[in-house]
Amino acid sequence: MRVTFYFDPVSPYAWLASRQLDRLNLAPDQLDMQPVLFAGLLGAHGLVGPAEVPAKREHTMRDVLRTAARLGIACQGPPTHPFNPLRALRLCIAVDESAARRRLACAVMDAAWADGGDLNDESVLHAAAERSGLNGARLLERSQDPVVKQALVAATDAAIAAGVFGVPTFRVGTELVWGSDRLATVNWLLAGGTVDDALMNDILARPPSATRPRSRSVPG
Repeated sequence: MRVTFYFDPVSPYAWLASRQLDRLNLAPDQLDMQPVLFAGLLGAHGLVGPAEVPAKREHTMRDVLRTAARLGIACQGPPTHPFNPLRALRLCIAVDESAARRRLACAVMDAAWADGGDLNDESVLHAAAERSGLNGARLLERSQDPVVKQALVAATDAAIAAGVFGVPTFRVGTELVWGSDRLATVNWLLAGGTVDDALMNDILARPPSATRPRSRSVPG
C-alpha cells in the first residue's frame, strides 16, 4: 500500500514528521511526498493557522522546541514565521521522481527549521537541492515554469477535495491521519486496523445540542 504525505514547509509539525518517517512501516518507495499550500487548505475550510492566534502561536513554538529537544533534533526556526512557502513548494513539486522529491522535501524543511534558513532566499533553496543530489540551478529554473506552478494549485485542490485541512496529513487508502504525533496510527492502519464506519456515520448524524457563536467574547 502506498501512503501520501501532504506537507508544507511553513508548518514546523510537517518538519517534525519528516524527521520521523523512518518510524513508518513502509519501504521508501511506498511513500509519496505531496507538496500542498497550507494557506489554501485553511482558506477552503474557513480556518486560521496556529501562528495567527497569539496564544496558540506561543504554544506551538514552545511545543515544537520541546519535541525537537526530546527527539534530539537541532531547531533554530526560520527568520520569519509565517513565511511565504510558494518558492519552496514549487521547487519540491518540480521533482517528479519519488525518492528524489522525498530527499529534497526533507532538505528544504531542514533548511528552514533545523538551520534557520530563509526559504525565500534562492541560495538556501539551491543549497538544499544540491544536498539532495539535484542540480540546484536547473531545478530553480524549472520551478518557475507555469506548468509547475499549476501543478501545485492542482495538488492543493485535490487535497482539499479529499478532505485534507491541515499539514502534516498522511493518506492511507481512504483514511486521513493528521498530525506529526500520529505515526503510530499510520502504522496501525497499514497493519489492517479499521474504524467502524457504521458507528462513525451514526455519531456524525447525531444533532448538536449546543452551538458556539463565532466571536471573541468570553461568557460572563
